[in-house]
Amino acid sequence: MKKLVPFVAALMLTTVVAFAQNREVTGVVTDTDSGSPVPGANVTVKGTSTGTATDANGKFTLSVPGDVNTLVISFVGYSIQEIAIPASNYVAVGLASSANELEEVVISVGRGAQRTITDTPLPVDVLSSKDLISTGQTTFDKALQYRVPSFNTVQTPVNDATSLLDPYEIRNMGPSRTLILINGKRKNSSALVYTQTSPGRGETGADISAIPTDAIKRVEILRDGASAQYGSDAIAGVMNIILKDNKDEGSITLRTGLTSKGDGEMIGISLNNGMNLSSKGFLNYTVDFSKVNLANRPGKVSAQGEFMDFGGTDPTDYKSYLTNDGKNLGATDISNFTPAQIDAEFINYKTSPAYTTRNNGINQDNTGLLNGINGFLAKKSDAGNINGSPETTAAKFLVNGGVDINENSTIYFNAAYIYKKVNSFANYRTPYWRTLSDYPYLLDFFGDGSNPSSYTGYVPTFQGDLNDYNGTLGFKSNKNGWNTDLSLTVGGNSQTYSVSNSHNRNTADLRNPDTYLGDVDGDGIIDANEIVRGAFKYRESSPVAFRAGGTRFNHVVGNIDVSKSLSDKINLSFGSEFRSETFETIAGDLASYEGGGADSFAGNSTENSFVSNRYNFGGYASLGFDITEDFLVDATGRFENYSDFGNAFVYKLSSRYKFNEKITLRASYSTGFRAPSLHQVFTQKAQYSFVPGQGIQVSGLVNNVSREANLLGVPKLDAEKSTNLTIGLGLNPSKNFSFTLDYYRITVKDRIVLSNEIGPSKNPSQLNTILSANGIGALSFFTNSINSITSGIDLVATYKNVVVGPGNLAFNLAGNYTIDNKRDGAIVNPSIVENAGQSVLDDTQDALIFTSRPKFKAILGIDYTISKFTFSLNNTLFGPTQFRNAGMSSDLKIEFLSKMVTDLGISYQMTKKATIAFNINNILNVLPEWKFVALNSDGESLLSSKSTNYAGLTPSQIQSNLITFNQRYSQMTYDGYHFSQLGTMFSLALNMRF
Repeated sequence: MKKLVPFVAALMLTTVVAFAQNREVTGVVTDTDSGSPVPGANVTVKGTSTGTATDANGKFTLSVPGDVNTLVISFVGYSIQEIAIPASNYVAVGLASSANELEEVVISVGRGAQRTITDTPLPVDVLSSKDLISTGQTTFDKALQYRVPSFNTVQTPVNDATSLLDPYEIRNMGPSRTLILINGKRKNSSALVYTQTSPGRGETGADISAIPTDAIKRVEILRDGASAQYGSDAIAGVMNIILKDNKDEGSITLRTGLTSKGDGEMIGISLNNGMNLSSKGFLNYTVDFSKVNLANRPGKVSAQGEFMDFGGTDPTDYKSYLTNDGKNLGATDISNFTPAQIDAEFINYKTSPAYTTRNNGINQDNTGLLNGINGFLAKKSDAGNINGSPETTAAKFLVNGGVDINENSTIYFNAAYIYKKVNSFANYRTPYWRTLSDYPYLLDFFGDGSNPSSYTGYVPTFQGDLNDYNGTLGFKSNKNGWNTDLSLTVGGNSQTYSVSNSHNRNTADLRNPDTYLGDVDGDGIIDANEIVRGAFKYRESSPVAFRAGGTRFNHVVGNIDVSKSLSDKINLSFGSEFRSETFETIAGDLASYEGGGADSFAGNSTENSFVSNRYNFGGYASLGFDITEDFLVDATGRFENYSDFGNAFVYKLSSRYKFNEKITLRASYSTGFRAPSLHQVFTQKAQYSFVPGQGIQVSGLVNNVSREANLLGVPKLDAEKSTNLTIGLGLNPSKNFSFTLDYYRITVKDRIVLSNEIGPSKNPSQLNTILSANGIGALSFFTNSINSITSGIDLVATYKNVVVGPGNLAFNLAGNYTIDNKRDGAIVNPSIVENAGQSVLDDTQDALIFTSRPKFKAILGIDYTISKFTFSLNNTLFGPTQFRNAGMSSDLKIEFLSKMVTDLGISYQMTKKATIAFNINNILNVLPEWKFVALNSDGESLLSSKSTNYAGLTPSQIQSNLITFNQRYSQMTYDGYHFSQLGTMFSLALNMRF
């Protein structure tokens, strides 16, 4: 105790002395642009954990040790400031918005020295995390949709695996022609290749929707061809996602929302936090969980259209009866008659007793069918269809970090894992579509087993499970002016699918194929009299749930990048990349594909499931020369070697000239390439159908290394080649006003497309002979078949710091206008296909590639900040799109009209550490609207005709039912549209910082 007393006394004396040496520092923190106070800013004593936060007026008071002379001031959305404490002990600090900082520093527009946006010869969009979050959109890709005019994405209804991730594109070039980087390193592609009639058909892209927005520091979008810098896939541009690296701050965000219809409920929680990793490193991590419920937008189904599609017969169409079915029902066999003889027989038949008998029978059958359809639609006016936005659950984990080994060297790393589950639906199988007379066992499957009225059809479900991961480990050093960056990146994506509430109809009897007649009468149904003996393997014995298989893709990428400033005017950079890619098709359950497979979505067969691999090696060199302070020139060349298709050499020249500080002229010219993806080379999907007398035949998608493709003379895929020209003007009339205008022209040669399904031609041909001899029904394939030209104009203008009353106003205008997006020259068809009078590209696919995206798109944003409130009003104008749906009249096209979508956002600084934000997206509930457009006089006559057919429909109503599946998709049509169909959406977010 005696020893303890002097120790305590000494401790107390030391503490008193220490407190006596402390000084009280006061100050105020303001926004440098508006001059308004910044409440909730963090003020800490440098090198300690001591700190405080500013009050509602931006003021603070802090006790600071006498031997400390520096304060650190930080706040989310602003650049960190270090301020020396003056003798007066009063500090006035101005924080600059980090968005302003983003407008100045761009780190990845090339491989050489860093430059500012006004210095770069290339057009670049830079978005902060604040810009993305303020949209109120739930995913990263949708936030980009309402921030970047040249970027387009949209959710597609009932497109199977496409529901897992929506296709996106920059400058109408498809998802596979924009390279995605994370912290400057290549992100892996998705395992999905889009094979449905949706934007991006035949292509694949990275899953950017899976990246958590709260993990993003900023996004840099290079709107220019960059194959010379980065290799394949950069024809349209590069998107570099920069992850947060803050180690001193963290936040947790709670989100919720729903649509004005009361569905699509969303709830989510996201944690982003930073910490020290040893004394010389940092770790920033993000965990994000979210759930979005189904939003259903079906249309009111046309009973007359259903009647026509599901068995209704035109009682006056006797010529068709005689030609197709008469010989099977006792009428005169006219199979060898001339047209004149058929007409004569038709006249005779109308005067025969069979006329009345058949007419009465047809009318009786039609009445029964129509009554059944009307009865069902009276209970389910949408025919039970479920389409719109699927139920999606996601879990996202991401880390970003680095450690300084010494003053010259750093080890860095980042990694992410995303799991996503999507539940969607196929078209509802109504009881008049899948009837008990054709499939009596359905009463046991989807009814009570005894009462036929208990069977009301069924809706197959489609579930998709997506796993996506990527990680990079790298080493950077700066020694004697040489900057070296070594890295290894791995990444992968897998998707597996399952179908439930369905069955295997066994449209091909694989147990006894030699005794199976098939669909003899051509009614699309296998009737009892069309089976000689034996039993189907499935049908009554079918499961109701199926694992349909899936796809898997991964890559391993090694990079070496070196740069040095040889002088104050010359910058040199060079490097190389090695990449290995693996693509795998995963087989489904036997019952999911055998005998025709699961109703609505057949699985992958074992014959078409395998693993493929390739590698490539590339090297580049770049030289930047500042000829004068205002005039610079950059030149880059790249050589690439692929193991499967050979070599490629591309180059890029770019320049910028500053007339003065207010006017800048820039231009670039580059060549580029895109290697065919492994998905396009090796994807093969087969369906089985039976042709009488020829047995079971294969139809579907065949790969380019298959025997079937070789028989048709389909050449092996080659790389796409491109040229990219950009000319731009930048204006900075004042500190608060900037304006850029860029013209671009992209040409692509040997563009890869997914063909139409090629089947037998009407006239005898070599194609028919090959298909018949090899048991092939019909097939599609990938081929280098077209050249294209895409040109347009990008505009970006900002005007900020406009004082209005007690607040501050800012304007942002950005727009993209497509001048040309068209095919250049004729379609290149395999000779066998050409000689048969067919083509790999029809009007539907042509429109899908070239006219199904907005002709123009513009975004006008207005932000007003006053005290603790920030109000944002954004207007997005979607220009018209045009489409030619499959099966519709060749005399018509459809056009989606220009529409303006208005979003309102309100944020409120509740406390120093808490902000609440409320967003109303599409506040005016603007929905897509389309119309028919006649292409010629026949089309005009079709649209103006008021005559009705046997079902009571006019020609234009028939066309409308055709492209909307009898109004199931009345708002969108079945295949094409350009913005969301969900209408007004509300969201609320609470952000708490710590």
